[in-house]
Amino acid sequence: MERFIMAIDQGTTGTRVLIVNPAGRIVANAYAELPQIYPRPGWVEHDAEVIWGTVRTVMSRALATAALTADRIAALGITNQRESTVLWDRRTLAPVHNAIVWQCRRSAGICEKLKAEGLAGAFRERTGLLLDAYFSGTKIKWMLDEVPGLRARARFGEIAFGTIDAWLIARLTNGRLHVTDYTNASRTLMFNIHDRIWDPDLLQYLDVPAAVLPEVMPSAHVAGHTDAAVVGAEIPIAGVAGDQQAALFGQACFEAGQAKNTYGTGGFLLVNAGRQRPDPGPGLLLTLACDRGGRPCYALEGSVFIAGAVVQWLRDGLGLIQKADETQMLAQSVPDTQGVYLVPAFAGLGAPHWDMYARGAILGITRGTTRAHIVRAALESIAYQTRDLVGALADAAGIALSELRVDGGACRNDFLMQFQADLLGCPVNRANTLESTAMGAAFLAGLGVGFWDSADDIAALRQTEKVFRPQMCDEDRERMFRGWCEAVERVKSHRQGVEKPRLRP
Repeated sequence: MERFIMAIDQGTTGTRVLIVNPAGRIVANAYAELPQIYPRPGWVEHDAEVIWGTVRTVMSRALATAALTADRIAALGITNQRESTVLWDRRTLAPVHNAIVWQCRRSAGICEKLKAEGLAGAFRERTGLLLDAYFSGTKIKWMLDEVPGLRARARFGEIAFGTIDAWLIARLTNGRLHVTDYTNASRTLMFNIHDRIWDPDLLQYLDVPAAVLPEVMPSAHVAGHTDAAVVGAEIPIAGVAGDQQAALFGQACFEAGQAKNTYGTGGFLLVNAGRQRPDPGPGLLLTLACDRGGRPCYALEGSVFIAGAVVQWLRDGLGLIQKADETQMLAQSVPDTQGVYLVPAFAGLGAPHWDMYARGAILGITRGTTRAHIVRAALESIAYQTRDLVGALADAAGIALSELRVDGGACRNDFLMQFQADLLGCPVNRANTLESTAMGAAFLAGLGVGFWDSADDIAALRQTEKVFRPQMCDEDRERMFRGWCEAVERVKSHRQGVEKPRLRP
């Protein structure tokens, strides 16, 4: 009887479950949206119980769509929004606070205090990350500081910490497992990515008890089995990776120098850097990804906080569109933006600027500016931010991309992908399935149980749907990018002491 792989992709705005057959074909694809909670400006939360509820619902829906029972699933893979942070009671599995989402800026003050104490270098050297509210460690500290009695309970071993993968594994196994993988651990500000251990000095700086931390395992590895009472069968949990590392694996970027960009809620450029430790330079992150066997290797990463989310804002915040797919037609209805730039720094600026206090702006508006110009500027902002990341990559590591593999919902937009190729001056390769994140989790799980024999077998399953080739001349490309750079300087925070130049007319 044919067996299948199930992959859970728990993202910022929703949960997706795929069921994949041995030929790499998706036989079921189920999705449910996830509500966002905004308690204060700059704060973002999720209800962790609602996350778990959507996962159970979508798993059941996927099995029903494929007309399968849980015992037909050979292995389960999990990929997740990475830095989002959950603390829960080990005994009851009840969350002690809403999950604090990766976009949340509430711990910016904690980061500033740690910087003032001269600790930025220690965190950067050991974790490959920057002291920014983006990452999990300061989110944990905030909860331990702010929830009465929580730090004492944590020290007594009553509380567990996890990124979303660890939270889901705890629920899937009814509390038997408290584990994560190397890729998720590397996003916490607490994990030494060179020694591959939870770093005792960093834990001390953050005042986070080691008792809350999960065991760390390879991404392609049978960590344990689901509880039959929870999902209907004891399924091996054999693949786990943070969403961007899973997408890198799903795009078959197994060799050093291969790169992918995911256009999801945020934008995430990852380049496989192999086993030798590279220098990320000042603007990029050094993180752990998966090698051909699902074991940890290095990757260089640039993270943009707002990519596809700017389209959601056009729809829900401004009411300029009713559906995301309207943006392509509107953008193509005008020849250019007439000099309008939209900088979507709604949650600060990520790589390569790392300004927690920047805020978004629309610049260059005239009386002739229309809805179409603003929509086009919003789409172009996604591509400009990716160009920022690719430039930082070239400056830091001397890597010039020969091709960029792309995935995520926003890369369905042909206008955006062509503009991206034009800005980068290199081909943009879109796969025939855009669910590279979930497919990466499926591939890792399949590798973990021998469903597929090797990475070569997996690479053969990826097929290109379309290649976008650059059409813009160098002069136009650089002129437009200079305008973007000037717009970005205008929105940077005064706290950083940035002199804000006038926009070129």
